Amino acid sequence: MATNTFSPHVGGVARSVEAFTSEFRRWGHCVWVVAPFFEGAPKKELGVIRVPAIQHFNGSDFSVRLPIPSFLFPSLERYHPDIVHAHHPFLLGDTALRIAAVRDVPLIFTHHTMYEQYTHYVPGDSPTLKRFVIELSTGFANLCDAVIAPSDSIAATLKERGVKTPIAVIPTGVHVERFRQGEGERFRRLNKIPPEAFVVGHVGRLAPEKNLDFLSKSVADFLSKYDQAHFIIAGTGPSKIDIQRFFESRNLSQRVHLFGVLQAKDLVDAYHAMDSFAFTSKTETQGMVLTEALGAGIPVVAVDAPGVREVLRDGANGRLLPKEDIRLFSDALGEIKGLSQEKRKNFQEEARRTAQQFSIGETAKKTLGLYESLIDKGRVHKKLEGSLWQSAMHVIEAEWEVWNNRAHAARIALSQKG
Repeated sequence: MATNTFSPHVGGVARSVEAFTSEFRRWGHCVWVVAPFFEGAPKKELGVIRVPAIQHFNGSDFSVRLPIPSFLFPSLERYHPDIVHAHHPFLLGDTALRIAAVRDVPLIFTHHTMYEQYTHYVPGDSPTLKRFVIELSTGFANLCDAVIAPSDSIAATLKERGVKTPIAVIPTGVHVERFRQGEGERFRRLNKIPPEAFVVGHVGRLAPEKNLDFLSKSVADFLSKYDQAHFIIAGTGPSKIDIQRFFESRNLSQRVHLFGVLQAKDLVDAYHAMDSFAFTSKTETQGMVLTEALGAGIPVVAVDAPGVREVLRDGANGRLLPKEDIRLFSDALGEIKGLSQEKRKNFQEEARRTAQQFSIGETAKKTLGLYESLIDKGRVHKKLEGSLWQSAMHVIEAEWEVWNNRAHAARIALSQKG
């Protein structure tokens, strides 16, 4: 497994890699994870190779590995993989390409993310850069032996963009059984949330690409209508301070609770303390937190988007809204609040049924089946030189250098002016 994000980083890709890795190992398979070093990573990890990386790249919570792929190969000398699984098309993605080529084994790629939505983390973000990021991921996919799309919507998008490699639709699985039982009342009591309060919740990275400005405004509108309503947020990221300041400006901070990253029992209890789960991101390819919330029997209110529409069934396990509208979202939360006891029970039961379809046992079984079919066929040798992926990489690297040079020149000019 080659991934640019891994524990202790919080995010869907890191959790996906961890979920599949733990399930494969539980079944007796040997899995090595190649990932950047993150602050707070354990000093000793079984089956994990950490590569040196720049921390907090460009003010984000990401680590960017240093360009030293040769660092990996001594560590892999005694390891002979049957397959290489890349989780990104760049950075450690190109390292995955090299490992697969050296070992002459199939390469598989999971297209976790709409990468063009993340270019604001790169100096010189521009429409040109977004276009080449799309070409980069498309070109990388076509260098692989198979591509995994977490949802039908993403599979259709990849085909429209020109991915010719066979695509398998396999969602990231969730340990659904972990979320069935929780102590929501205990969580409320410990955090001074009234037992009679209607609680809206959100779990995830707090970052600009998650559409949190719209989420905050919609929930604030709901809170302003219902004095007994509260909002809990589990997660952290670069947008945390902005969220805090927004609710303070609306005089709602007393009913908004930010808990940072919650794990294990604390996370499960947080879900069970919620009456509804709010989700507004449009950059997800799946949205694992939706499955977790549904597994806990929590109705979801979300905006229609790829990766969301495959999980949420409007009027059955929540509300799937056709457009991004603050009043519409606020009213949908009000509808969930106003459900009768019988209707709420129906929503909860349907939520749990939906979550069961995304259990890690089922999705890991499908992934292993794909691995076995690729191993039987053997690696398809594809020409790297002149590929769309390589040309996109060159353009992105060139644009990066241009903007780095501009930034350097600006710093010098400002320092001389001072």
